[in-house]
Amino acid sequence: MASQRNAGAGAEAELPEYSGHYRLETCLGSGGMGVVHLARSTSGMRVAVKVVHARYAVDPEFRGRFRQEVAAARRVSGAFTAPVVDADPESGRPWMATLYIPGPTLSEQVKRNGPMDPDQSRRLMAGLAEALRDIHRVGVVHRDLKPSNVLLAEDGPKVIDFGISRPKDSELRTETGKLIGTPPFMAPEQFRRPREVGPAADVFALGSLMVHATTGRGPFDSDSPYLVAYQVVHDEPDLTGVPESLAPLVLRCLAKEPDARPTPDELMRELRSVAAAYDTQVFAPAPRTPETQEAQEAQEAREARETPEETAPESPQDGPRERPARRLGGRAALVAGALCLAVLGGLTAVQVSGGTEPARRTAAAQSAPGGFGAWEAASEHGGMPQCSYGARRLLCALPGLVSALDPADGRTLWRHEVAGTTRSGPPVVSGGLVQPSPDLIGALEALDPATGEPVWQEDPPEYDGMRTVGDMLLLTRSDGTVTGVDSASGETMWSRRIPGQAVPYFSAFAGEAGKPSAYATSPSADGSGTRVTAVDPATGDVRWDAELEGSLTPVGAADGAVYLVAGGDVYGDAKAVLRYAPGTGDTRRVTLPVPVAQAEAGVHGDTVYLMGAGGSLVAVDVAAGKQRWRLETGVSRGSVPVSDGRHVYVTAPDGRLLGVDAREGKLLGQTRPRLGAASDRVPASLPTPVLAGGHVYAGAPDGTVFGVAGGDPADW
Repeated sequence: MASQRNAGAGAEAELPEYSGHYRLETCLGSGGMGVVHLARSTSGMRVAVKVVHARYAVDPEFRGRFRQEVAAARRVSGAFTAPVVDADPESGRPWMATLYIPGPTLSEQVKRNGPMDPDQSRRLMAGLAEALRDIHRVGVVHRDLKPSNVLLAEDGPKVIDFGISRPKDSELRTETGKLIGTPPFMAPEQFRRPREVGPAADVFALGSLMVHATTGRGPFDSDSPYLVAYQVVHDEPDLTGVPESLAPLVLRCLAKEPDARPTPDELMRELRSVAAAYDTQVFAPAPRTPETQEAQEAQEAREARETPEETAPESPQDGPRERPARRLGGRAALVAGALCLAVLGGLTAVQVSGGTEPARRTAAAQSAPGGFGAWEAASEHGGMPQCSYGARRLLCALPGLVSALDPADGRTLWRHEVAGTTRSGPPVVSGGLVQPSPDLIGALEALDPATGEPVWQEDPPEYDGMRTVGDMLLLTRSDGTVTGVDSASGETMWSRRIPGQAVPYFSAFAGEAGKPSAYATSPSADGSGTRVTAVDPATGDVRWDAELEGSLTPVGAADGAVYLVAGGDVYGDAKAVLRYAPGTGDTRRVTLPVPVAQAEAGVHGDTVYLMGAGGSLVAVDVAAGKQRWRLETGVSRGSVPVSDGRHVYVTAPDGRLLGVDAREGKLLGQTRPRLGAASDRVPASLPTPVLAGGHVYAGAPDGTVFGVAGGDPADW
């Protein structure tokens, strides 16, 4: 076979005749990541082989991303995707072979034949809902579901491309980090907080994709990707032309808040009510041939124009405007429903007696050492409670509700309904009062820790992020202005810009006694360095400012030093751990033997614990300059790990609490799963276990809050 050239990547060295044992034949398409070929194995089996562009093959970061794509695609069953047949991410030109699936992409189909009719659209939505359920069950979030990533096969749609496929022309970069995706099909949280993107973002993309399938355009259309980003975050979608039978469901998928969107299982149930029977002939697509390449490249060129390489320093919600009123209708209904069930505050065993009796205790735990019996406070309503410890209480929250529990037995001490939208994070005690959530968007209030009654309430200026640091609340506006509010009184103490930080979103750590700092980071455009700024929360003054090597995220602070994880991409893959001592300027860097995918990190003493997607738990001894141990836990992903020095604790997506030996990295014990009725909902973020008084507390998807003795996880 004569060697072929990449038709869509510009001048490049000639492509190889073989990738592994697969003979490359016809070019099916080309994009920013590489070239996809129709190929044949030695036995004659047809496969689609993706060969990475030469200019990316020499980039270690990109190779890591490609390895992640291969791993993600392999974890998902082949029923709704193109199954991975073979791959070699370590080859001189990395490649991946998947089963060849004849059929056009959705973008090709709509471009060639126009919008789909209602029956076709319903079957497409049902097929994609099944696909997302399959993908999410194994802990994978696609993040880039769009028409060109959906193949229309004879037996239903197939989702392809599990690594964000364009490392340059499908990225938005801001001063606060990278945003990767295609703006018309990205969820609001992908623009606001890309590191907190969960399965609900794929549901939002499905809603946008269905508008495209039924109308030929998107719900947020503009020639400018920046305006599209603004519309996605703030405006109502345009559903003109969407079939009436599907429009309400599509609108729910396009809810601004992730928790307001249906799960894939809910989508399938709703779609069954739209039509009692499904036609088994899903599509009759034309085979995907080289002749469709021109249409595919035209679509990719349009997407490239819609997705510039770099944005201006501000985020999509920046700019002079009057902010639209917040959409609370659907959200308020959900919160009201949750309140009717008395989530957390009315935990099943507690509400029966008006919240005065202890929660249910497990029979085996009545004789736990020290007189502490394991308990659980359960609710019939799903959702993972986020908890913290303060003022001798366990403070827990779900959207719309904050509760205080007795840490000894789980008895509900008080509950308080919260207005606004809780994004994430447990309540915290600051200034002697309970702040309902570090990420509450709306009016500020502080509660009496003894009664739950409001002590003060303020309606502050518009803000987009909040962090509790010491006895202060730091509010960040989209223009970069930071306002310091006294937690005890609600009074504004200062307001200013932070030098060197365009729009600072802060990190803070409980381990800093005396003079806690707020940390803001700003990576360089090429990711080679990060500016780290420590701010005095009481005054807004800069305590220190440093330029450090690598793309860094602060994860902890102790003994006058700050600990950071070095990654390099939006997924949070940890490649190294750093300790920076601002007093001396000393930096100690420990490079990991194998990167930890999408790492969550916690710090105890001089040890950093990393929990990765796929179940890897790693301990890095920074003082010794080495990785101490690595444990494959078997869970799809885990929470931020916490340690008391003897054990490491992690929450799993099914509600299990895992206890690991901190010295040797051995799994010692785990609690039972607590999935509940909403087992089809994959949580976007997992609650961090809470350590207090030698006990461990955790939340589970069924709404349960439970406590166990931390001394011997084998007894759980």
